[in-house]
Amino acid sequence: MPERLRPWLVLALFVALCLAVGGVGSIITAASRESWYATLRRPDWAPPGRVFGPVWTTLYIAMAVAAWLVWRRLRFPGAAVPLALFGAQLALNLAWSAIFFGLRSPGGAFLEIIALWAAILATLVAFWRVSRPAGWLFVPYLLWVTYAAALNFAIWRLNPTA
Repeated sequence: MPERLRPWLVLALFVALCLAVGGVGSIITAASRESWYATLRRPDWAPPGRVFGPVWTTLYIAMAVAAWLVWRRLRFPGAAVPLALFGAQLALNLAWSAIFFGLRSPGGAFLEIIALWAAILATLVAFWRVSRPAGWLFVPYLLWVTYAAALNFAIWRLNPTA
């Protein structure tokens, strides 16, 4: 493969990885969305379900581009620590869907989303140190997960036996 194509292949791999995590999370979510989630009480400020797909798709693509920018700047092994943080937050992202929708545990998911939020912040800081644009690409993700954490908490409090 020509060297000039390698960065684009890596970008495609990052995008594929992030969208795959989103796809698996979506499959987990779909299994409970109609049967369980629809029965839960939600705060008035909860967005309609149709908002989540486009928002998450955009965020996953932004995450992928951010990781790629860090990879391009440092390559391996220099990018190992920031990309390890990236992998950790991506795993925690998927775990949240498994806990909230798979296990149907809003309380457990709230505790997990706190860890996810911290991992996103750590990744944002690590990325920022390498590439300001990569750091900025993580800001909307951190803001959305802050909102999601508040929503998760509200759902947990409104449905204590869920």
